[in-house]
Amino acid sequence: MDPDAIRALAAILTETGLTEIEIAEKDSRIRVVRAPVPVEGAALVTRVAAPAPAPAAPAAVPAATEAANHPGAVTSPMVGVAYLSPEPGSAPFVSVGQSVSAGQTLLLIEAMKTFNQIKAPKAGTVSRILVASGSPVEYGEVLMILE
Repeated sequence: MDPDAIRALAAILTETGLTEIEIAEKDSRIRVVRAPVPVEGAALVTRVAAPAPAPAAPAAVPAATEAANHPGAVTSPMVGVAYLSPEPGSAPFVSVGQSVSAGQTLLLIEAMKTFNQIKAPKAGTVSRILVASGSPVEYGEVLMILE
């Protein structure tokens, strides 16, 4: 290993803003990785460029925590893309204020080109829908609240 080569690669990372670089020659390989450094000015620029999401972000964290602890929270059993209706342009499976029965389809999650029905775990009324149709969802993410 050539320390000067590693320093040169690290300098390239700093100059270009990259977080990783790898060089392979014949039987040798050098990979240099650095963690991205958050810059306070960048966050400020983001807030200035997009003023609407900035105020919503702090309120979203407590709302997400509140929703996750709600006894009627319907969570995603998988990672995928949520769809609120059976096909584009058709009516959604459920809407806010609608009564649902246990086992009724609430939405679909597409994972690995398979559409999985997410059913109501209990009877109740849809009080909140926390995902938009076509949005990606994570495992355990709260999708809806049933009262």
